Amino acid sequence: MCAANPPEPPSDSGGDGPTSDLYDLRVVVERIEGRSVCGMAVGDHIDLVESSRLRLPDGGHFCLYALQAVLPLLPAKQRQLPAGDWLERDDLVACPDPEERLIMRIERTGIRSIPTDELT
Repeated sequence: MCAANPPEPPSDSGGDGPTSDLYDLRVVVERIEGRSVCGMAVGDHIDLVESSRLRLPDGGHFCLYALQAVLPLLPAKQRQLPAGDWLERDDLVACPDPEERLIMRIERTGIRSIPTDELT
């Protein structure tokens, strides 16, 4: 499944030093095809902003095991990838719990030009 019209990277960063353009991301529970063991519901989400900061909505939670399934993909999804790259086209990730079958969607929510020296 592809994201509809992701934000375009800016053409000029306007800073003095080198910058990297990185997308902010949202990981959203799209559906639960089994039984919800971890207490999450459709629409629950976590945001990855400013390159490395995870944010939860007030009072929200996100299952550690669902998060570990999506974490390896996030650094690549933060970057503009070639059109033919499979990760540019695909945005769904499954939680590893076979009874739960929780499906998450990675969305690009915005883009930032961050000084390269400030990236981890």
